[in-house]
Amino acid sequence: MKSVEQMIQEARKEITGHTASEAARRVDDEGALLVDIRDVRELQREGVAIGAQHAPRGMLEFWVDPESPYHKPVFAEDREFIFY
Repeated sequence: MKSVEQMIQEARKEITGHTASEAARRVDDEGALLVDIRDVRELQREGVAIGAQHAPRGMLEFWVDPESPYHKPVFAEDREFIFY
């Protein structure tokens, strides 16, 4: 079985990290979509970014998978998704 650290290192090879200013630029200039994966209680307590799509972390894979009965059409759009 892989360790958590091994899984993190493998994931980092597949994703791109952005600073907050770079993420904002990608949203403004390229149409990227911010996806807020925080718990609903965090959203209520701390607020949300304007225009961000909420996708609870526990449902993310179900909402993204087009074969899932829980699929959300926004995740089938041809655009960059920036998860935070």
